[in-house]
Amino acid sequence: MSAVLFREVPVSSPVHSLWAGTKMIAAFLISLLLMFLPSWPVLGVLVAFLLLIGMVARLPLGTLPRLPWWFWALLAVGALINVPIGATAVLRYTQLAAFALILIAASLMIAWTTPLGDIAPALAKLAAPLRKLRVPVDEWAVVVALTLRGLPLLMDEMRVLRAARKLRPKEGMLHRAADSPLIDILTAAMAVSTRRAGELGEAITARGGTGQLTAHPSSPGRRDVIALAIVAAVCVGAIGLDLLI
Repeated sequence: MSAVLFREVPVSSPVHSLWAGTKMIAAFLISLLLMFLPSWPVLGVLVAFLLLIGMVARLPLGTLPRLPWWFWALLAVGALINVPIGATAVLRYTQLAAFALILIAASLMIAWTTPLGDIAPALAKLAAPLRKLRVPVDEWAVVVALTLRGLPLLMDEMRVLRAARKLRPKEGMLHRAADSPLIDILTAAMAVSTRRAGELGEAITARGGTGQLTAHPSSPGRRDVIALAIVAAVCVGAIGLDLLI
């Protein structure tokens, strides 16, 4: 799952060629629509739209994360908890779950079709008006970009540490009882993350500071305007369908 999570899928498609800020605005419009109108017609239209975007982006089926069994078990437990309240509560719970999964899918669509190096410049450009209020826009953009870049690395480190711990020689039962695998892995992950953060900070300083991360030229074009118009039309069509039904 972590092989493609928060990482660009290296294929060529019209979605990949869009400006990163365009995809962020599109995800914001989708989240805004779901926030105010999370009805079944709207949810259905957005699911179909995201599936269409995935096909246009030429994302292989292997891109989809294979969620663990306990994730689906927790969803089922949540539904069972609402059963005594009534069918309406179960439907509301299902809508909430679909709402969350659509938002996650829209966010992952950005990660799968956008180079990580384009995130910070796009965020800085979108938030440029806030500079007049002396908001540290560039610093915020760099933090978001480095967080997105560091998450896959941290997940890989956790997987390696977990595999390395399984290879440790078996010890006495008493010692194993006092040994917590979760604490061991978290401690090692924190140590590795601290070391990586120090190395990354030194590399950024050597290359001119964090300002260089947001200085990459990026701007929307005509295709971005068309893409946003399509997203807006889909949102308006979803609202119209909801009113008709």
